[in-house]
Amino acid sequence: MAIAQFGSPEVFTEIDVDKPAPGKNQVLVKVYATSINPADVGVRSGMFGSRMKLPVILGYDVSGVVEAVGEDVEDFKVGDEVYYAIALMDGDGANAEYHVANQSIVARKPINLSHIEAASVPVAGGTAWAALIDRADIKVGESVLIHGGGGGVGSFAIQIAKAAGAYVYTTCGNYDFEMVQSLGVSKVIDYRKDNFIDIIIKETGGQGVDVVLTTVGGDILAKSLPIIKADGRAVTITAIGGDLNAAIFKNITVHFVHLENPRMKLEALKNLIERGQIKPVVGMTFPLNEIAQAHRKIEEGGKDVRGKIAIKVAI
Repeated sequence: MAIAQFGSPEVFTEIDVDKPAPGKNQVLVKVYATSINPADVGVRSGMFGSRMKLPVILGYDVSGVVEAVGEDVEDFKVGDEVYYAIALMDGDGANAEYHVANQSIVARKPINLSHIEAASVPVAGGTAWAALIDRADIKVGESVLIHGGGGGVGSFAIQIAKAAGAYVYTTCGNYDFEMVQSLGVSKVIDYRKDNFIDIIIKETGGQGVDVVLTTVGGDILAKSLPIIKADGRAVTITAIGGDLNAAIFKNITVHFVHLENPRMKLEALKNLIERGQIKPVVGMTFPLNEIAQAHRKIEEGGKDVRGKIAIKVAI
């Protein structure tokens, strides 16, 4: 399923392309499942414009089986179950029956996950890992506030922070309370009716939290600075607004995160998933030929969209 022009979800069309062949250091993967990320919506709507050569096959998560290997591939063999994240500017994504990838980005799929579940992990889980482990460098006993805990990245971030030994607060809609609590949140805040600043100040005795991660845009990160401890860390995975100057006077480090070098992150996540410390949250699944409907759902958001929206590719 490809897009020949930018626009609404209706631009998706089914096309036939030649089955790709793996080159040096590459593997050919039969795609069993993929999932939708905000990046899919951004590319489809034209956010990256002329940097994307049309037609484009979207889909940045892959879970599948190695069908062939190219020259010099040593890490994988035919029949291996794998999962990985595709670079954003790659015009040949996972909304297709086959995908070719360099072995350097590919990791072995967690054995206790289905392909649908595994396809929800790479981009969202890898981004959450990059934000909290690589950038925020959270420590045992620290406190973390995660804005948007009911979403794809947020649901992984809650579990990663918990596995790292942190005390976890999150904001979300009340329709997601039960879900985020099942992931290990210590305190849930309803973003629509509660003042998260007042609650954090009360909960922490005025000290604030060590780390704030926001998965939503706007000025929420700027508004969070008053409840971050001196020498704390703020992390965002989205574009932001508002005034960040308050960070200067508290020596708060502000990190902007974009997923890179995902393989090591996926290997680390695999270990936690197989130990039962992390479980993907898949709220909906659509077949590949209904991907336009999946895009409409993620754009609508709200209580119907929890965790990730997965796409079943292999029949």
